[in-house]
Amino acid sequence: QVHLMESGGGLVQPGGSLRLSCAASGSGFSSAAWGWYRPAPGKVRELVARITSGESTNYADSVKGRFTISRYNAKNTVYLQMNSLKPEDTAVYFCNGEDGYGDYVAYWGQGTQVTVSS
Repeated sequence: QVHLMESGGGLVQPGGSLRLSCAASGSGFSSAAWGWYRPAPGKVRELVARITSGESTNYADSVKGRFTISRYNAKNTVYLQMNSLKPEDTAVYFCNGEDGYGDYVAYWGQGTQVTVSS
């Protein structure tokens, strides 16, 4: 059973930066693709950024050029560096991994709240 712990959220002014972390317990971290998600209108969650086991990345159009996803397999941790934050980035951010079948590897955690406001 994989458990997830997201952290690093907070209150930041527009244009500021935050670095989110997601620590995963259990096995299989290095072979999974990992993603960061946030709620979106009409969806339970939208994919914000994703990184494969081979470290290929993709991003939602709304965050391209501002967010960077990375992973550190030795610590079972995935990161999301968020720069040039905008008020519309305000959300609870969640992480999860996908196995080779496209299934999530864990139940969703509590997420970490990001609030962008002056």
